[in-house]
Amino acid sequence: MYNRYAIYFTPPPGTFSRLGAAWLGWDIKTGFTVVQPDYSGVNVEKITRRPRKYGLHGTIKAPFRLADGQTENGLADALETFCKDRRPVALDGLALSRLGRFLALTPQGDTRALRNLADDTVERFDEFRAPLSDEEFARKNSPALTEQQRIYLRYFGYPHVKEYFRFHITLTGPLAPEQSCSISSLLHDYLEPASLSPFILDSLSLCGEASDGYFHEISRFALGKASNCL
Repeated sequence: MYNRYAIYFTPPPGTFSRLGAAWLGWDIKTGFTVVQPDYSGVNVEKITRRPRKYGLHGTIKAPFRLADGQTENGLADALETFCKDRRPVALDGLALSRLGRFLALTPQGDTRALRNLADDTVERFDEFRAPLSDEEFARKNSPALTEQQRIYLRYFGYPHVKEYFRFHITLTGPLAPEQSCSISSLLHDYLEPASLSPFILDSLSLCGEASDGYFHEISRFALGKASNCL
C-alpha cells in the first residue's frame, strides 16, 4: 500500500530509461538509487534533487490518494483494461526545452492524440481519487492559477489538465539563469545515445509513492494489447 498513486508514462527498459535513471539518481523501475554522472563544475545531485523522487516519467494523471473503498488492485485492473482499448501515441520526438527555470523533455509535432489520451485518463480514473482536503486545496491553489484551473483543481485535484495539460519529462529543478545554457548543452550531449526522434508513447504505468516520498513503478501496461502487463 502506497501513500499516493499516479498514472505516468515511464519509458520501457533501454538506453533512455537507463540514462534518465542515472541522471536523476533514482530508478523508478527498480526502486533503487543510481550513481549519477560526474561532471567537473556541475553538481548533478543538487540540480536534480527536486525531480529525483518522482523518477523518469511524464505525468498523465497526477498523484492522488485512493478514495474510500478503492484498492490498489482495483486501480491496476482498471488501468490494464483501459490500456487495452487505447492505441500507442506516435510523436515526432522529444526535445529538450526550458519550462520556466526547469529543463524538461517535451513532445514535438502533433500532440492531439497525447492530449486525448491524457484527458481520457484523467476522467476515467477520477473515481479512484480521494477528494482534496481543504488544506491540500489551499496549498495547491496558487495565485498564478486561472479561474478555470481552480475549477479543475477542485474537480480533478490538479489544475494542469484539459487545455492546460503540457506533457513533459522533468530533468532538473529550478536553475539559475547563468546555469541554463550550459546544463542544456550538457544534457543534450548526455541524452544523444537515447534516440528520442521519433518517439512512441507505448504504455502507461501505475506508480506509487512510498513512505519516504519516492515513487515506484508498480505495473506498466502496453497500449492496445490484449495481454499487456509488461
